[in-house]
Amino acid sequence: MTLKPHIVLLPFQKKSSGVPISRIKWHSLLSRTYVTHVPPSNAPQVARTRNIGIIAHIDAGKTTTTERMLYYSGYTRRIGDVDDGSTVTDFLPAERARGITIQSAAITFEWPQKPSEPESADLVESVESGTEPKSALSHHINLIDTPGHADFTFEVRRSLRILDGAVCILDGVAGVEAQTEQVWKQAGEWSIPRIVYVNKLDRDGAAFGRTVKEVASRLAGWPAVCQIPWWEGGEGRFTGVADVVNLRGLLYPKGGDGKVIRVFTLQDLEKANPKLASELKRARIALVELLSEHDDTMVDTFLESNEDHLAVPAMAILSSLRRCLLAENNRVIPLFAGASFRNIGVQPLLDATVNLLPEPRERPDSEISIGATKIGLQDLLIGKLVLPNADSQASKRGRKHSATPSVPPAHALEGCALAFKVVNDVRKGVLVYIRIYSGSIHRGALLYNTNLNVSEKATTLLRMYASDSLPVQSIEAGQIGVIAGLKHARTGDTLIACYGSKVVPPEPLDRLQLRPIEVPPPVFFASIEPNSLREEKDMQEKLALLLREDPSLHVTQDEDTGQILLSGMGELHLEIARDRLVNDLKAKATMGQIEIGYRETILHPSEAMTKIYDRETAGQKGKAGCTATMEPYNTTESQSIEPPPSPQDLEAWSHERDGNLVTVLTPKIHQDNTSHSSKDALLSPNLTLPDLRTAYLNGALAALSRGPGKSYQVRSVHVTLTLHPPTHLFGTESTISALAHFATIAALKDSASKGGTPLMEPVMDVTISVDEASLGPVVHDISSSRGGHAIRTARRRGDQTSH
Repeated sequence: MTLKPHIVLLPFQKKSSGVPISRIKWHSLLSRTYVTHVPPSNAPQVARTRNIGIIAHIDAGKTTTTERMLYYSGYTRRIGDVDDGSTVTDFLPAERARGITIQSAAITFEWPQKPSEPESADLVESVESGTEPKSALSHHINLIDTPGHADFTFEVRRSLRILDGAVCILDGVAGVEAQTEQVWKQAGEWSIPRIVYVNKLDRDGAAFGRTVKEVASRLAGWPAVCQIPWWEGGEGRFTGVADVVNLRGLLYPKGGDGKVIRVFTLQDLEKANPKLASELKRARIALVELLSEHDDTMVDTFLESNEDHLAVPAMAILSSLRRCLLAENNRVIPLFAGASFRNIGVQPLLDATVNLLPEPRERPDSEISIGATKIGLQDLLIGKLVLPNADSQASKRGRKHSATPSVPPAHALEGCALAFKVVNDVRKGVLVYIRIYSGSIHRGALLYNTNLNVSEKATTLLRMYASDSLPVQSIEAGQIGVIAGLKHARTGDTLIACYGSKVVPPEPLDRLQLRPIEVPPPVFFASIEPNSLREEKDMQEKLALLLREDPSLHVTQDEDTGQILLSGMGELHLEIARDRLVNDLKAKATMGQIEIGYRETILHPSEAMTKIYDRETAGQKGKAGCTATMEPYNTTESQSIEPPPSPQDLEAWSHERDGNLVTVLTPKIHQDNTSHSSKDALLSPNLTLPDLRTAYLNGALAALSRGPGKSYQVRSVHVTLTLHPPTHLFGTESTISALAHFATIAALKDSASKGGTPLMEPVMDVTISVDEASLGPVVHDISSSRGGHAIRTARRRGDQTSH
């Protein structure tokens, strides 16, 4: 039986001389299709802004999906191909040569496209009242295409930090893969709402149902299936998707570019394809039932619809999905289907990003820290934070404290932004990517870096379109932009602008810091050597620029050999770093063989070791000390670290980093700088308890960076540092530099003398997919060369077997 189309989308019109390109507007397939001209976009409204990212395992189709989004939004007039190296977001030579995404690329487009005439007030009112979907109006989308390779996990982390929503792409054949679970967990750390797009359903072995089950089991959520695949004849070619929310079928003609879509109602499907229609009804029932379990409003809507799952309005389902996504501790995961390479399912996915993912104002308040105090940014601006001892804080920073009351933060702060990425562009110089969290940043504004305590002027503001850029006068709250020419800003720095021309902002804005991005420890390392001594200084400058661009790289110098070692997240990561250093930055240097970064650990606890630091640095005498003990620490077991009983009534403060736990034991100090057992002042005026704890922590971590055996980083140890002010502090001579460094080293050597420091080798749980004929040799190689063994039963995936 021949299917009758309900709506037909027309192809693009060709460009005529002097006339803007005419482009199609998708308009959610809920109203008639029309052709519009696209005018230059103005500053977008916050309510119509979406900051989203594409996250997935490597080779799941992130860049391919992004290229289709740009094509259908009218940003490009042709579809880029990863294999041909013609994509917009993968513009680096190394990315095009390898066919993978190495660094995240930010790009901005409108979806749906802006009409040539102003949008009618009736349409705007209908969207605001909830009778029309949000995708009926044009929205400003800031899209970030992230890498999928595990070596570039930090690149994903710093992109996720500033996103409001994410699209997780799954391979319809492979299902939920290892890196998918990793990036999903990282997005969960920031409580980012996510939707899932099952891609590559056109390939042999694709199994949509199995992928849905894996989403439930491995991503620990409730899959809300919003689309189901439409295969020709039920088992043939993948031809389209069935929309569960709107109860319709979307058929994509074979060989098309996805612009022409035929839409079929449920009644048409019941006549032409009863099996698909029946499956669509079952999916609608399951979707309504799932939402009813997590959303009370959906229960009321279901009862108002006479308990008929098919009679529930589509807008009610969209609203319910959105409420579930924005709810705290949400576990509902909307699922969509498609095949981006075949141009199937991308436009409905774009509609879903607009309809379901939040705008910037709907996200939780950004967490900031002012010293040791943590609070929400908006809570600070409305005056909920009161910092005591303003006089002492000002005197410690070397300022004259004024008797006049300070300006309220809301009246002084003009803009607050986080620098989440630094890129060195050959033509534009250093580009600092920022996300504005409050107010706005204007061109020429004086920005104060609260991490480095320096001020810089924002001479050039840009809105990035992959490798292209557009100068703008200001960047508003909720937007992502770029500042060109900053000399000091690094990844994770907080930049603030205040009204007036003050170089240093007033208290407490000068200490305001947004939640930083944690840098994972390196795994591999290689030596870097200049081609001659004359090139050493230039190489050091290029390395500093490379580290500013990618903080997951580490540069150290071996004390024994004097070699400069470059450490990274993996072999590919270091190869790309070498290409950037030699080919892009033109450093005349060579890299040695890449080696594994082993770890050292201890087997026996140490005795209590007390060391006093007594040296003169830069003409200033410093004298202080502490007592350190060390014992093995198992990070896989939950441990409750309690301070040992002590007559001094000690207070414990713990911090875990890189698999090590550092506990600082200090006397409980009252407000008047005395303890329970002593009425004399314990700390000198130049020291505070938070500063001492930070100094002890930094000293211990510095000591653990080099083990006594092979000089590898020490891991899985618990260091306990005890402060006894009468014996460890010496008045004004005590400074906070290197307080715990020597004591920790002494405890480490004492433990090593009892049982040595064995090396820890990286161990991984991997999944290997091979064909049936190669199964025997692969298992033999694993078991014979490295002593490995398969621990999972075989499972077929299309024409392959997985162990």
